[in-house]
Amino acid sequence: MTSPAPTSPARDAVDLSAFTTLRLGGPARRFVVASTERSCVDAIGAADAAGEPVLLLAGGSNLVIADNGFDGTAVLMATTGFEIDGAGMLHAAAGQDWDAVVARTVAAGYGGLECLSGIPGSVGATPVQNVGAYGVELSDLLHEVDLYDRRRGAVRTVPASELALGYRSSALKSTDAAVVLTIRLRLCRDGLSAPIRFPELARALDVDLGARVPAALVRAAVLNLRRAKGMVLDAGDHDTWSAGSFFTNPLLDAGQAAAVLERIRAQVDPNVVVPQYPGGTGRIKLSAAWLIEQAGFARGHPGPGGRVALSGKHTLALTNRGGAATEDLLVLAREIRDGVAAHFGVALTPEPVLINCKL
Repeated sequence: MTSPAPTSPARDAVDLSAFTTLRLGGPARRFVVASTERSCVDAIGAADAAGEPVLLLAGGSNLVIADNGFDGTAVLMATTGFEIDGAGMLHAAAGQDWDAVVARTVAAGYGGLECLSGIPGSVGATPVQNVGAYGVELSDLLHEVDLYDRRRGAVRTVPASELALGYRSSALKSTDAAVVLTIRLRLCRDGLSAPIRFPELARALDVDLGARVPAALVRAAVLNLRRAKGMVLDAGDHDTWSAGSFFTNPLLDAGQAAAVLERIRAQVDPNVVVPQYPGGTGRIKLSAAWLIEQAGFARGHPGPGGRVALSGKHTLALTNRGGAATEDLLVLAREIRDGVAAHFGVALTPEPVLINCKL
């Protein structure tokens, strides 16, 4: 794979709000665009050698940046490159737009990624978060990644088995020790989807759980479902001015889950059906969106001055309604987090990466 251009000249005091889907955040002291893997490594290596903090940017769909910005060098990953080899292995550069990659795999007659359609952001962010939707996670397909190891100052290839991939987590999350440069995914060469595991998607497709369907049909259905929830980027729709799902679905062990479910039924309705899903060995996953609604936060619930609000389509997205500051968003996030904790004793965890700010 090749990329078209080297690192751009550094600029000072560039407003980072233009590089996030929330359209929030202050300036970076120094800003560099890296359009090749080599220029990315060089820019990060130079900043590391100078003791300069580094913020990596790409799609900006999972970042909440403080109003006072970032006192260091922001490196925009603008690398491109996409190839599917004869064995059905996808090779994609970190700076590629994720949904464009999914669309190209489906158009080329490959399956596996269709349930991850419509997720905003870049390829390089997907293994960090182990992105997932509609019953599929990246870990189901990830083979390996090429990383720039900042401690060693070297590029190395790491198999997926060494990345500790879990629910919205990996060994790469909450650390800046390594930078994803390229990922490789094993695709389905028969053009069919992964088995349909998510009931909402099965209903939309009118198929049984476990069915395999032409990938293009699944992609279309997923995009329709996501649009209905304001989860497909649209510059004209403030419901999509968000970081996607702001809170992860809480994972509880059996004892915790029993106590929480008892508390929910006592406060909501003894006969209420609480959405819950398998969360791995001995654990149960609850729906953060459902908990938020049951705690009294309806769709469209406003934050300070109405400048931020819960999406009018989905209570898991916190949105910028125009003219907002990052602190407005954080005030709303704290209100929701604390309200769910007070009602049900469940601690919601933010999914986006918080830069120079905290809840």
